Amino acid sequence: MVDVRAPLALWRSVRALPEFRRLLEVRLVSQFGDGLFAAGLAGGLLFSTERAATPWAIAGSFAVLYLPYSLLGPFAGALLDRWDRRLVLIGANIGRLLLVLVVAWLLVVSAHDLAILVAALIVNGFTRFVSSGLSAALPHVVPREQVVTMNSIATAAGGAAAFLGAIFMLVPRWLFGANDVGASAIIFLVSVPVALALWLSWRFPPHLLGPDDSTRAIHGSVAYAVATGWMHGARTVATVPTVAATLAGLAAHRMVLGINSLLVLVLVRHTDVPDVAGLGTTALFFAAVGIGQFLAAALMPIAVARWGRYATANGSLAIAAVIQVAGSGLQLPVMMVCGFLLGLAGQVVKLCADSAMQLDVDDALRGHVFTVQDALFWIAFIIAVTAAAAVIPPGGHQPALALAGAGVYLLGLAAHATLGRRARRSG
Repeated sequence: MVDVRAPLALWRSVRALPEFRRLLEVRLVSQFGDGLFAAGLAGGLLFSTERAATPWAIAGSFAVLYLPYSLLGPFAGALLDRWDRRLVLIGANIGRLLLVLVVAWLLVVSAHDLAILVAALIVNGFTRFVSSGLSAALPHVVPREQVVTMNSIATAAGGAAAFLGAIFMLVPRWLFGANDVGASAIIFLVSVPVALALWLSWRFPPHLLGPDDSTRAIHGSVAYAVATGWMHGARTVATVPTVAATLAGLAAHRMVLGINSLLVLVLVRHTDVPDVAGLGTTALFFAAVGIGQFLAAALMPIAVARWGRYATANGSLAIAAVIQVAGSGLQLPVMMVCGFLLGLAGQVVKLCADSAMQLDVDDALRGHVFTVQDALFWIAFIIAVTAAAAVIPPGGHQPALALAGAGVYLLGLAAHATLGRRARRSG
């Protein structure tokens, strides 16, 4: 029997933490804008009536959009542990707002794909800086014993907001068309939630969101802190086994998601669909993944309370490998169901990684580690998409790729189990 009092008790817990609620508001409007921007950009470049996208073009788009910042992000991440995180959120949202308008203008004038992608890359860099800052700041507005639960709520709410933003994209696309003009109208609309996120960030008192100074803080000039950002972030990951273990499992999940995403994108472009070129089917697949991620936020705290973070992440990776095999027939309806289940299992691993970084890492280095996670998150995805693009046939039907994904999950499980066991032995 379901305890109907549980959601009410959870809502009361959130209401009792006013600063967490304000942080959640920033996350909601920010991720709504992120979902709208990503979907609008995908519609404008990958599913436009005026542009075509091959597997290599899709892989190239992902690489241009996400790889440069993934390599540079951990350097910039040092600023999250150096400057007032409130000011970082304000500055990142200002930059994000200006560049969103630039991307919209480039679409209006039908600029070359590369120019649009480079501008969008900078937007994504600011967006991910905001995301890492919000995650690093969460322990400052939540009691330690509630970090796992409140992080799950924040992640689930943010994911739902991003999904709603992506789905909302279909409305202006229907009103303004599937060409560059319609895509530019969508991107112009992104400026509204981004401006709201900027205003909400401004409302926090100075220094409320950290960082705290401690004996582990990186001292010296700003240039030194930035130049050594990757080194300190990677060193912290290596010296905290719980973080290293969950990031290994998370990297495996992101690689499989990259393989599956390319399979779906190529398959739907070669089915008998109208001129939206499978955008609706693609949106349905990613919606299924998003719903699974949303449910993971409710299940993860329960699983961790019963079995612990180590066993929960191990079980999720093992289950994900079985699900991936079940979807290797590449039937789109089956892939939708598998996408939902993999979204759930993968998000449980992601939440375990977040909890490890928020609970087991000193606040003076937490921003470093979150940006390393973000870099690993996208580098793993891009490597997988690029490798898949090299072997995928024009029609997209390649079951061996899906089976390779199951193998990647098993490798991630082995890495997590080995590194996590070391953490358990060290107490």
